[in-house]
Amino acid sequence: MSSAYARFSLCLILLLFLGFGTAAVQAQENMSQPHSVTGCLQKGVEAGGFFILGEDGTMWELSGKVDATHVGHKVTVNGHVLHRSAADEAKFADHEKQEAQGKPYADFQVTSLKMISDSCQ
Repeated sequence: MSSAYARFSLCLILLLFLGFGTAAVQAQENMSQPHSVTGCLQKGVEAGGFFILGEDGTMWELSGKVDATHVGHKVTVNGHVLHRSAADEAKFADHEKQEAQGKPYADFQVTSLKMISDSCQ
């Protein structure tokens, strides 16, 4: 009986480690190479949401280290382009389309933010 319990425990532990390893690899795959975007920081439609309209016309939905005191300022954000799952993307699609106003849009994980100008002009 204790031998069967020991084998079961070992299998359970192995499955847990495999699950955590898969999640870590998946999270790493969802992040791209470091990237910078410069543009006007704006308040998003959803609570706590922010976006930046990049100089190339792309609307970037921001998550991570965003300082709300810089809304309305020209900023440069550094971080990674996020590639969300289809299910996650569907949750935010309506807000992103509304904010993008027909422009291309993408998700961005901010690691740092630097103010360039205290206005967007």
